[in-house]
Amino acid sequence: MSSEEILLVEPRGEVEWVTLNRPAQSNALDEALVDALVSYFEGLPGREAVRVIVLRANGRNFCAGLDLSPGAFSTSARSPNAAWGMQRRIARIYLAMRRCPQPIIALVQGAACGGGFSLALASDIRIAGESARMNAAYIRIGLTGCDMGSSYFLPRLVGGSVAAELLMTGRFIHAPRALAVNLVSDVVPDAQLAQAAQPLLEDMLRTSPMGLRLTKDALNVNIDANGLEAAMAVEDRQQALLSMTEDAGEAALAFLEKREPVYHNR
Repeated sequence: MSSEEILLVEPRGEVEWVTLNRPAQSNALDEALVDALVSYFEGLPGREAVRVIVLRANGRNFCAGLDLSPGAFSTSARSPNAAWGMQRRIARIYLAMRRCPQPIIALVQGAACGGGFSLALASDIRIAGESARMNAAYIRIGLTGCDMGSSYFLPRLVGGSVAAELLMTGRFIHAPRALAVNLVSDVVPDAQLAQAAQPLLEDMLRTSPMGLRLTKDALNVNIDANGLEAAMAVEDRQQALLSMTEDAGEAALAFLEKREPVYHNR
């Protein structure tokens, strides 16, 4: 199966809908899907015409994690060098998701396990279907529960206690509790996931292109900022830059004239 088939990319104006497409394997990450995801997300920084990404999956499950079946990867990863190489290869997905300037909305149904859980965690906004259940599955196969960014993302999203519970046990967190602990923004029937993303997309596309990109940039930097002054220094830089753009002037004029702004990304 080609990368074009296992990862479907559908442009819809300024939004790209990216769909994991290995439903028979619960969209588990094999070598080809890993490479397709790395290639896609690493290619986004230079594509300013694409403003928002929706990440979703075909079938009952979002992503069952790493494909452990024979032949899923070209190396058996039995030597330290091979294991390290494969680990870093997969890790590139999540680094690229955070580095790309486009916001990523993840639509999660069914199981999101291990590396699939991290796909949701590395996204900017998560909407869960009622069937969603997520876990850090690594600890259940003899490894640490901290993998593919889980020990970084989870404490920042849900706090230390819930993160420790999930990472140390491999327990599933189901949609209702995920909403209660702010892991996801909303829970909707599975069939309404795409519909639930639309209001977010509409609001994001009403913002200036550079403003949206720099908002993600500031969030990325300031989640680890060394105090209030460091965080505000980033905000001051972003706002000063944006205040000098033509789009900022157009946004102010459109507000006064009570109409939708027309942006030109300059």
